Amino acid sequence: MKQNVAPEDSDTQEKFKFIFLFGKQNNMTTKTNKYKFVTSLLILLQLVCVMPYTHAQEKANLKQQLHAAEQRKFDYFFYEGLKLKNAEKFDSSFEMFRHCLEIDSTSSAALFELSSYYIQLNQPEKAVSLMKKTIVYTPDNQEYRSTLATLLFNLGMFGEAAEEYEILTKIFPEKPELNYYLAESYTRMGEIGKAIDTYNALENVMGMHEALSMEKYQLYMTLEQPEKAFNELKKLADKFPMESRYPIILGDLYLQQNDNTQALKYYNKAREIDPESPYYPVSMANYYEKTGQGDSAKQQINAALVNERLDVNTKLNILARYIVQLQRSKQDIDGANALFQTLLEQHPDESRLKLAYGEFLATQSKFDEARFQYQLVTESEPENISAWQQLLRLSLQTENMDEVIQLCKKCQEIFPDAMEFHFYLGIAYYQKKEYQSAIDTYTSAIPLISPENTALISDFYGQIGDTYFKIKETDNAFNAYEEALKYNDKNIAVLNNYAYYLSLLKKDLTKAERMSALCIKMAPDNATYIDTYAWIFFIQGNYPLAKIYIEQALSKDITNSAELVDHYGDILYMSGEKEKAVEQWVKAKELGKKTATLDRKIAEKTYFEETEDELFNNTDESTIETE
Repeated sequence: MKQNVAPEDSDTQEKFKFIFLFGKQNNMTTKTNKYKFVTSLLILLQLVCVMPYTHAQEKANLKQQLHAAEQRKFDYFFYEGLKLKNAEKFDSSFEMFRHCLEIDSTSSAALFELSSYYIQLNQPEKAVSLMKKTIVYTPDNQEYRSTLATLLFNLGMFGEAAEEYEILTKIFPEKPELNYYLAESYTRMGEIGKAIDTYNALENVMGMHEALSMEKYQLYMTLEQPEKAFNELKKLADKFPMESRYPIILGDLYLQQNDNTQALKYYNKAREIDPESPYYPVSMANYYEKTGQGDSAKQQINAALVNERLDVNTKLNILARYIVQLQRSKQDIDGANALFQTLLEQHPDESRLKLAYGEFLATQSKFDEARFQYQLVTESEPENISAWQQLLRLSLQTENMDEVIQLCKKCQEIFPDAMEFHFYLGIAYYQKKEYQSAIDTYTSAIPLISPENTALISDFYGQIGDTYFKIKETDNAFNAYEEALKYNDKNIAVLNNYAYYLSLLKKDLTKAERMSALCIKMAPDNATYIDTYAWIFFIQGNYPLAKIYIEQALSKDITNSAELVDHYGDILYMSGEKEKAVEQWVKAKELGKKTATLDRKIAEKTYFEETEDELFNNTDESTIETE
């Protein structure tokens, strides 16, 4: 639900809204991207606040004083480091700042610069240590202390972060955003009471604010004090009695707590305040769905979708939820098509709406109509990559490889750096048995891939290897697999295919077994990988182990793979269970495997190895894994 700032002291409120959203977004960063965020913040602080604070200005705070010659030397290395950093020569810049500390170990400016590098080097402890020294030598520098506090917070050191924010709030009481960060630190520490007190102090300065009230609501709910939680929002609703959103928010929260009576009470209050509120029918639809009044819910959904005051994103979310509800209850979904048409009439230029409608049509197998919606977007917005991706997905779904080739070539011109179009162009050529064109496509694309994207480079080499094997150029295939594993030694598709092809050719079976075992270790429930492992044991003549693993593979296979069943028959035969073997061969044929050797095994009730042509022609079976 869209939540706007209450109409009170708009300049101050808008400032706080930006601070609140910025802090909320970044303080909730995951472990994956937290270092990236901290680095960005350090750079931002440096550009805005720290850069003007030169080494010369800093000298008054230094514990050690430099002789004139040392000072000149320090200044040379420091400003050279800044120049190298601006030129993105980070290794050389790093060395310059290290030289600075060798000359003056108390320089906060040099410590700060090095700290940002240690974050990028994924050495957060070192970064924290250096930042703490900047505070020792320049205790009154707010930017250094703020940066340290942010760094501590993002590293999960909430207690120390809180200590720094406590100091900052006392030094800079006019900066309310610091109280927000302090409250967040307390929350992460589990000091919920202190967090609430801090938000109350912030509210005393800023005035009542929706975001603050919602924070306190969540904290009181954490403390299992629902009465106090709802009182926070009731105070907000009382403060702004002509705002219908607040009773709606209260109603939604009561509905989440399964208090349907209170929910309806507040929804009715919202309607009294603003009968045309675009959010009222949305909430009432939820209420009716929860209370089992499906027809009433549908009426409210229709009302919401035709409400011109409701934004397109909210309407799409409503419609998506409605479609899911229809599918769950196995109701006719044709009515949703009419709703899409209504929205398109209201918002004829909304590409997001056309893309969503196209996707919905595709789920109904109305592929031509879906394609028409996507093409409307590509014609009006040729650089809308999402529309092209949807068209490509549709072409792949309908197995129209000529269309895939046409689309990918067009998109290579518009989006030369979008590697999915190179990848699927190669796939399409492979499917059309134009193998050399597939190899040329992958080979020409590899130099365009960012060198840091080693996983994607590995995947492209893997596709080259698969294609070379298909045309019986086994040396080139294995060389391509070796290249793939240089870039990603855990590329599971490459490891499996490489191992399986070695087993088919009865070459380097020890290596094949090792690679196959690694696949099973990484994906122990994958029937394809287990089948490869079983087949390697079969080729080695270890039939007891082969039987154990092929039966395990079959127990996990959800595709009814004819190739796995055929392998089972071969293993049973060599294990002395000839009648059961024939049964499995017959089953493999019924599942769709058609080879002369399989027919011969069934007819003569004897195991025969597949011919060379059959080995290479059957590499599209489920034993082979694609990226």
